[in-house]
Amino acid sequence: MSLIESPEYEKRIGIRFYSTSAEGLGGIIKTKPSDFIVHEITNRDEKAEGKYLIATLTKENWDTHNVIRELSRRLGISRNRIGFAGTKDKIAVTTQKISIWDVTEDELARVRIADVSLEMLGRANKPVSLGDLYGNKFEIVIRGIDGHEADISAKIAAFTKEIDGASGIPNFFGVQRFGISRPITHVVGEHLIRGRIKEAVMSYLSDIFPDESEDAKQARQLCQDGQLKEALKMMPIFLRYEVAMLNELVKTEDNPDFVSAFSVLPKNLQKLFVHAYQAYLFNLVLSTRMEQNIPFNEALVGDVVCFRNEMGLANPDKTERVTEDKIEGINRLISRGRAFVTASIFGYETEFAGGVEGEIERKVLEAAGLELSDFRITELSKMSSKGTRRPILVPVMPSIEEVTEDDLNPAREKVLLKFFLPKGSYATVVLREYMKF
Repeated sequence: MSLIESPEYEKRIGIRFYSTSAEGLGGIIKTKPSDFIVHEITNRDEKAEGKYLIATLTKENWDTHNVIRELSRRLGISRNRIGFAGTKDKIAVTTQKISIWDVTEDELARVRIADVSLEMLGRANKPVSLGDLYGNKFEIVIRGIDGHEADISAKIAAFTKEIDGASGIPNFFGVQRFGISRPITHVVGEHLIRGRIKEAVMSYLSDIFPDESEDAKQARQLCQDGQLKEALKMMPIFLRYEVAMLNELVKTEDNPDFVSAFSVLPKNLQKLFVHAYQAYLFNLVLSTRMEQNIPFNEALVGDVVCFRNEMGLANPDKTERVTEDKIEGINRLISRGRAFVTASIFGYETEFAGGVEGEIERKVLEAAGLELSDFRITELSKMSSKGTRRPILVPVMPSIEEVTEDDLNPAREKVLLKFFLPKGSYATVVLREYMKF
């Protein structure tokens, strides 16, 4: 079976193919925030006492970092005192737990933020963090689908059959990891890994993309031309990270300090750049495995597998290399959802898989002109990454709740999809298979 190639914007982030062959539904998502509902699933049980106040945060049309910043401003505290397990989509209605250190119930109850609700759950002696997150439940409406209900249902049935037969879909990193309107995160990350701090800063400041405002494009062009003072005057104020970086560069105009300019960015954003380039390389590994028609739901000798945790989800911290004498037993575990084939998230401590997977991993890294030691970044040591492994398949089986007339697009249909994804997996990676966008 020949693979269907991805559109160019996906190829730029390492996703070269679709895993399903059924004709796409087309359509659009996120017409309005309530078309994209996300409920976070954690392993936490809150108590009546503790130094952290725990609350459910429900937001609509808010970026996670922006709403946390606004909440900290309203409470008059540092945003570092607010913990959360994962970032959530902006154009969506999302629900997640947060923790706030040393704040009373009365103080939180007085906070009023538009399109945000806060429900107090209890208290705890540890903050909400990434380790608490198991995954997310999604309820997503695809609108503007051409065709009759019966035809659409038949297409959906074809997708269900393919995904079920493959035990899921390739666990690509989705477009959010790289930037939706400005897919630059992995480009900056590559510069950092190669030790090109100046190029990393200038790429973030000056690379121009079509969907940006005209003011932003002009400011970025001035950056390209080396006119940093003029760029600072022109840069839209809402691009606060660019403004902060330019301020730092203008202060050291005669001998620009690019390390200092990069360091003004929030620590979590700094790390995201290297992680995005690692994600790009991981996507290339998966694409190559698809191109060579190597199974995702079956281990080969030399593969590295991980095992499920107490929630039945993949735990990449517990791995084992597949040998000839163990392959039959491991593949039985894979068929029961108790083990998962993995691929490398490259870092300076990465141990390549063996067999065919190991060859793919080495070739992807060689084609990039990199060595594992490059992930130890001298000038910005905190950006260094040891690497890890990630399951190559995400088990998912969307349920189709309904196919009905689209109230916002007359003469077209809409579909409601519901599914669960473990943390680190992307709803858009599921949707792209159904929609073929």
